[in-house]
Amino acid sequence: MQIERTKTDILVLGSGGAGLFAALHALQADPTLEVTVAVKGLMGKSGCTRMVQGGYNVALSKGDSIERHFMDTIVGGKWLPRQDLAWRLVVGAVERVCELENEIGCFFDRNPDGTLHQKAFAGQSFDRTVHKSDLTGIEIINRLMEQVRGAGVRRMEEHRAIELVPARDGSGISGVLFIDMRSGGYRFVQAKAVLLATGAGPTMYLYHTPSGEKTCDGLAMALRYGLQLRDMEMVQFHPTGLLGGPDTRMTGTVLEEGLRGAGGYLLNGNHERFMSNYDAARAERSTRDVVSRGIYAEMRAGRTSPMGGVYIQMSHLGPKKVAKTFPGMVQRCADCGFDLAGGLVEVVPTAHYLMGGVEFNVDCTTASPGLFAAGEDCGGVHGANRLGGNGVANSTVFGGIAGDSMAAYVRKGAPLRDPDESVIEAGVARAEFPFSRPAGTSLPVREALSRTMWDQVGVMRTGASIEAGMAEVAQHHDALRQVGVQDGARHFNLSWHDWLNLESLVTISRVIATAAQARENSRGAHYREDFPEPGDLDSSCYTRVTQQGTGLNLEMVPVAFDIVKPGESLIDDEAGAPPPAQPATAA
Repeated sequence: MQIERTKTDILVLGSGGAGLFAALHALQADPTLEVTVAVKGLMGKSGCTRMVQGGYNVALSKGDSIERHFMDTIVGGKWLPRQDLAWRLVVGAVERVCELENEIGCFFDRNPDGTLHQKAFAGQSFDRTVHKSDLTGIEIINRLMEQVRGAGVRRMEEHRAIELVPARDGSGISGVLFIDMRSGGYRFVQAKAVLLATGAGPTMYLYHTPSGEKTCDGLAMALRYGLQLRDMEMVQFHPTGLLGGPDTRMTGTVLEEGLRGAGGYLLNGNHERFMSNYDAARAERSTRDVVSRGIYAEMRAGRTSPMGGVYIQMSHLGPKKVAKTFPGMVQRCADCGFDLAGGLVEVVPTAHYLMGGVEFNVDCTTASPGLFAAGEDCGGVHGANRLGGNGVANSTVFGGIAGDSMAAYVRKGAPLRDPDESVIEAGVARAEFPFSRPAGTSLPVREALSRTMWDQVGVMRTGASIEAGMAEVAQHHDALRQVGVQDGARHFNLSWHDWLNLESLVTISRVIATAAQARENSRGAHYREDFPEPGDLDSSCYTRVTQQGTGLNLEMVPVAFDIVKPGESLIDDEAGAPPPAQPATAA
């Protein structure tokens, strides 16, 4: 099999907020570097940052502080975050939001006095979410793309990464093996530094929010490469995914947290508000994990809307105000026949974000020299629960750090390492495997996997359900290995890529279930009905999964409380109630 080979100084996998910020920062640090961004789809048009509606958490307002933001992140993450990463997030967010406005050119909504408007998001003690109406991600990615186009970044679009390739002498990473989706051929790109920023995406669930090309490819590659994955049981379900019915692919799309932050109500099928039954103090403004479980409990009890979910209601806030404040979501709901501003919209918990991922350091280095990581591919920043608005802050903060770190690493004389050719050969063989089986369709396996993960390893779990889920995932793996792809034209062979997508999803589903089975307590997004208590916070451990041959190895690793310990706080009034939401005005 012929493999095209090229070289670059820095190779970035992914073109979301993390990848684009990394590319820009690397070139700002050293304009002589050749920086290449490789993306599975089209640069700036694929990935999840573009889909961000809600906003960007940053402590700017009088009365707020980075200490308060940090404590909200640690407490919301149920004391599982790696504290140095969480601290770097909240400090870096202040710097990065200024960069977004003053250097990247983003326009965010402002108050009448000219200050940045910051709206309420659940689980936070202060209104700190900067936004552009409910289309924040589009604003950030569009402006980043303008900068990238002018910076001379080399683009490899519609290139699917299939293997992280180590150096022949084991000294670090050598490069990445790709499938050029436009030709169907293979390409190996040798690089002095590689950034893993593919964005994860838990699309193995029946209801999910990420874009279709997000299939955990980066995490699957990292696992095969030998990296450690942490917190993989922590799958965040956004409480309010649009339930549009069987005739639309909009089902699962997020209706963002600002709706509940602004005062939206959740109603069950009997048109009764119910969240006070699950969180008497915060009701609809509770954290995502609590609200998702509340909705799931109503669904399981049969108190559902016609399509099996619950309702969100905004009309009591005034239809004109809702339409002005949330134009993107009002239009999205209208496309599915719902009136968000004046009526009721059916919603369901939807798999939204993986808090787990590759173990990495504050400078975005990993255990392998030359391999860096940033964004949703990484674990440790959010612990058991990501606060709404911390996601895009995470991507942009650590993306910029990764770019600076990679440029410094290359400037210090990082070499182009000779690749381990056996890994390249194995990567090609793995990708070629479906052509060796009788042609069929992998869709039934995909549908079965989504039902397994939703039913057995979903919003609420038990040891028995997880065990059943693991057995079913193994069956889905075997079923996939029996389904082949017709060996015809390779260019844009969507059946082939669907097969490879599903292989990654099955692989990471197994990791999620393994970690979920090991955690015999309930923390944040991981809720065990057979172990409903959080356990002793002082002896908190996180899960670590690595690949061992064809199996998985799991460890429980103690959390380091190196900044603050359970029972302590960096602020005097951590439990203070959030102030009233501010009225938004257009920028």
